[in-house]
Amino acid sequence: MPLIPRLTEKLQRHPKRFVFPEGADPRVLQAARQIVTRRMGAPILLGERSVIKDAALRLDISLQGMRLIEPARSSDLDDFATRYLDLRRNRGLSIQPDEARAAMTDASYFATMMLATAQADALIGGATVSASSALRPLFQIIPKQEGVNTASSVMVLDFDENKVGFDGSLFLGDCGVIPDPTAEQLADIGITAARIAHHLTNDIPRVAFLSYSSHGSSTHPSVLKMRQATELARAKIPEQKFPIEVDGEMQLDAALDRRTAEAKGIAGGVGGRANVLIFPDLNSGNIGFKLVQVLAGANTFGQIITGLARPAAEISRGSSAHDVLGAAAIVGVQAISHNLLYGTD
Repeated sequence: MPLIPRLTEKLQRHPKRFVFPEGADPRVLQAARQIVTRRMGAPILLGERSVIKDAALRLDISLQGMRLIEPARSSDLDDFATRYLDLRRNRGLSIQPDEARAAMTDASYFATMMLATAQADALIGGATVSASSALRPLFQIIPKQEGVNTASSVMVLDFDENKVGFDGSLFLGDCGVIPDPTAEQLADIGITAARIAHHLTNDIPRVAFLSYSSHGSSTHPSVLKMRQATELARAKIPEQKFPIEVDGEMQLDAALDRRTAEAKGIAGGVGGRANVLIFPDLNSGNIGFKLVQVLAGANTFGQIITGLARPAAEISRGSSAHDVLGAAAIVGVQAISHNLLYGTD
């Protein structure tokens, strides 16, 4: 069974509250209707109430089971503005009360503050705004996970038939946030991507740090960076509360194909069995996942933000309603404790 239907079943047992900053977008409305219909939880749609209702009417979508909020008219506006003001000033940044209030009238900031104050369990934004506009509030307001220095992202690729990765699912990072990560940042990206993969599948993440060479066949600086990232990630393994395997640097075919891994002398649990792929930089990561998306027809969900203390997704402006629903399922299940999902800590 593909990943998203499995996650949907988990949410039916543990429904969550999903906040959407772009509540009037047709794809968001369609996904929100599916969330209600499939009993995954309660969508929270932000925006002008009249605009959302008109959009839903045109699409013949019922808003029953959804909550509509206009940030500028919300009773939480003053409290959110005060919290944001204190947060920015505590970080030594100059900001005035009217600026904080203006920020909280922006749906992306308001949604992020709902997430930060546990008024929503997961956030899905970016349907109509640039990636930077969707990410900025998250990185300003939501703290990083304990022991994590780098917030980044992961794309989830889901194949209906191809049995790669986790029964057809691959986790790719970073494909949307850090243009040229250092070895230290790549190590964090690998660990946080593995953390999400384990939480969603309860299987062992096998993390491959990708390059154009495998296991010392080149000494180019870009290759050495991936080799160092592999060692730094390995050093972090004892701190994790879940099983994880890490290897690199290695080529993509050696990461996914066992015969190729054997031919290139790559032993261990990752070669030919990788399910989490870490790219050297944003160019390779973004090009890689879009190449697979277009040529192989893979379902792609994300960007799923990694390294933050609360679950959030920054979706592409080119996303379909199906993509929005899949991203919501992923971040929704992130909000469910591992113990509830699988009965173990």
